[in-house]
Amino acid sequence: MEYPSGGSADRVRRRTLSILGYCLAAAGCLAGSFACSPGTAADMSASEKKAVADTLKHLVVEAYDLSRPNPVKNLMSLYPTKGRVISASGGVLTTTRPQLEQAIQAFWTYVGQNMRQPRWEWTSMNVDVLAPDAAVMTSTYRVPHLTPTGMNHVIGGAWTAVFQKRGGRWVIIQEHLSDVQTNPNLQMNQMNMNPQTHP
Repeated sequence: MEYPSGGSADRVRRRTLSILGYCLAAAGCLAGSFACSPGTAADMSASEKKAVADTLKHLVVEAYDLSRPNPVKNLMSLYPTKGRVISASGGVLTTTRPQLEQAIQAFWTYVGQNMRQPRWEWTSMNVDVLAPDAAVMTSTYRVPHLTPTGMNHVIGGAWTAVFQKRGGRWVIIQEHLSDVQTNPNLQMNQMNMNPQTHP
């Protein structure tokens, strides 16, 4: 049976084409989501992993360059501008950016500003790339400087930071810092309790 133009046959044809169009669009979106999924470290080449590690090292070294102005702002540039940030240091835990910024500001006010000619030196940097958008860095550092009275002094410690790539930018979402004990008696007691640490 023939239908006049604009009849039920045309409506069926248009509906069929519309459904096919939606199906093709959905298939394209699904394929795109798989193609753009972050994947895992196993999907990355050695050069890709190295590029991520080099990027993170550069970001950290630049942020901790104490010769640059605005040290608190520079350090805070490593963290996301919103959302949760977990930071543990000195037995204290913070979970938000404002809390973390307050802690960093306090460190700089009571410690950083009293250091004369400080140099932040990274003694080791170990980066494990977990995925194209995730990595963890464990580093050790020392900060030689002069006290306000002109005496040589050094602080240092170890730092582990979990990085995530958000919106094309690497940021720290969790971290833990541990200071080196400055009391030689405590250091000696720790070595006695852990004889494997002796050479």
